[in-house]
Amino acid sequence: MLSVVILTKNEAHNIGDCLASVRWADELLVLDSCSTDETVAIAQAQGARVAQRAFQDWADQRNAALDLAAGEWVFFVDADERATPELAAEIRRVCAQESPVGWWVPRRNYIFGRWIRHAGWSPDYQLRLLRRGRARYDLTRPVHELVLLDGEAGYLQNPLLHYNYDRLSQFIAKQNRYTSLEAQELRGKGLRAKPWSPILQPWREFVRRYVTLEGYKDGGHGLLLSLLMAYYSGVTYVKLRRLGKQ
Repeated sequence: MLSVVILTKNEAHNIGDCLASVRWADELLVLDSCSTDETVAIAQAQGARVAQRAFQDWADQRNAALDLAAGEWVFFVDADERATPELAAEIRRVCAQESPVGWWVPRRNYIFGRWIRHAGWSPDYQLRLLRRGRARYDLTRPVHELVLLDGEAGYLQNPLLHYNYDRLSQFIAKQNRYTSLEAQELRGKGLRAKPWSPILQPWREFVRRYVTLEGYKDGGHGLLLSLLMAYYSGVTYVKLRRLGKQ
């Protein structure tokens, strides 16, 4: 049995299309973080089982979803992602195997209306297909979660489509949340920001994304995204310095 799990918080604009793309699963489970829009009603109307739980961090929420799911296999999908029929067939095929116990899924990221092929956005493999009981999320990694697997992992070939940022304002809002979580994670590891870190880290990040990871091949989109990610790298270290002073 295969469960598709979707974590939500005010995803009324996404959840319907997302669920429609994964109807081939045996169970559709939506773990909602107390949405105030129509997310829950839409999910229930689409036949999903909905549970609600207050959000602490991503790793904690995904572990809770693993415990709630009924399937032997769990496929995590975000509300702004869509599974293709080709990916569905491949997942069904590999779930019939005893090993591996986890599968990396390639994501195809669409940002500001365009498929981004470079700058660290592709290939974007995510460990999303897990055999329940053989996988847990590392609670020391509240953002950019790390899966702890009891066994081997394999790689799927067909992509999961990710429509992650439609507008610049959406990108800015999400990065503001991420930088706060990342600063807390770095602080928890005992790291401290040096006075020059908010300057050097953005420069290193821009060179890494735009030059090393060939962001320039994506034209204006690649330049903009490289600059934005460099800026938010600096924001993370500014927030880390503030935590240190506190």
